[in-house]
Amino acid sequence: MATDTQGSAVDDHALGQPADADSLAQREEELHKARMSAKAKRKLRKSSSRDSGSGRESFSESTDGGCSKGKMGDKKSRSGKGRGLPKKGGAGGKGVWGAAAQVYDVEQPDIRDPNYDDDKQGETVYQTVVPELDDSEFEKAVTPIIQEYFQHGDTKEVATLLRQMNLGSKKSKLPFLSVSMSLEGKASHRELISRLLADLSGKQLLTEDVAGAFDQLLRDLPDLILDTPEAPQMMGQFVARAMADHVLSAEFLDSYKGKVECEQTRQALDKAEVLLSMNRGMRLDNVWGVGGGLRPVKQLVKEMNLLLKEYLLSTDTAEAELCLRTLEVPHFHHELVYEAVVMALESTSGNASDLIVKLLKSLWESGFVTLDQMNRGFKRVFEAMPEISLDVPNSYSTLRGFVELCHQQGVVTKALQEQCPTRDNRSSVDHGTRNCIAEAAQ
Repeated sequence: MATDTQGSAVDDHALGQPADADSLAQREEELHKARMSAKAKRKLRKSSSRDSGSGRESFSESTDGGCSKGKMGDKKSRSGKGRGLPKKGGAGGKGVWGAAAQVYDVEQPDIRDPNYDDDKQGETVYQTVVPELDDSEFEKAVTPIIQEYFQHGDTKEVATLLRQMNLGSKKSKLPFLSVSMSLEGKASHRELISRLLADLSGKQLLTEDVAGAFDQLLRDLPDLILDTPEAPQMMGQFVARAMADHVLSAEFLDSYKGKVECEQTRQALDKAEVLLSMNRGMRLDNVWGVGGGLRPVKQLVKEMNLLLKEYLLSTDTAEAELCLRTLEVPHFHHELVYEAVVMALESTSGNASDLIVKLLKSLWESGFVTLDQMNRGFKRVFEAMPEISLDVPNSYSTLRGFVELCHQQGVVTKALQEQCPTRDNRSSVDHGTRNCIAEAAQ
């Protein structure tokens, strides 16, 4: 039994010895690999950046895939092929101005850049954009300007206000609207519109704009005569004045020859042609007359004398009042009263005084001639009697009777009648003056 036991122990020992040798060999191989790996790492850490190429190649050859996990945190090249030189030749990195002797071109700012700022991109030019007026806004904006222009008559102010608007394609509506408004107004308004068109022509209005507006007005004459029966004659005057002022081209009338079927349009064109033929080579400045206070005093006196002479022939007080309204000089009505009284004194006709009283009564009752203007006219006659009496010997007695008749008709007041001079008053005044002069001489 003992022999068997010892034999089995010897056999087990013989069998276990090779197994222990294999494990030791494997352990030594692992230690060797660990020492080689640590040695390679130390070599890499100690080697300079210029000599790292060969070391990395040997390290990559001597290590397997398992040791590459230790390189995850390494910032150096894993391929081992880098030269170790600075990035971009020293021209890259934070706080670096660039490579030596490098010249940069001026870069244009990109508006798509998130950091793009308009205020910092050189000189910034701001421009006000005014939207174009539509049809309703145009009439609301321009109508008050034209109405105010009828009051002040300053074309420069109108031009300044129009420059602040964006008329755009509606420039032709400006002459159309202004002429339409003047047709319903006075002669002085039409004169102002003709001046306005002449001043705006070539600056804010083109010849085509004015021609388009006048063409539309000529087409609308059948509707315009409903409110203004004299519209065809007025449009003819507008066309003639515009052509004389070179606002319309010389071919404007020729473009309508043989093409007009409307009777009112034909009348307007014929009127314009007649005016232009009568004033060939001259400006039609007086086609509308001269308005109101712009008239010279001599011209106003002449027109009032003509008005009174026509009245004595026609005896139509309504026509005389209409002619006086056309003159547009309410501050100068005392001149009409003065001329009327003087005409009554100088007239040899028996009914001239009665007709003059009838006219003055009509103007007084209508309120067209005020009390102040009436009194001023008579007082001027009273003061001028010494000169009038030289040409009209019986002027004092005629004046006395005329003033009494006016008082009976309610034209003058009792106080004004008492101021009427007589020849006896004049003689006494002259005699008293002579006595004073004689006493002073003594």
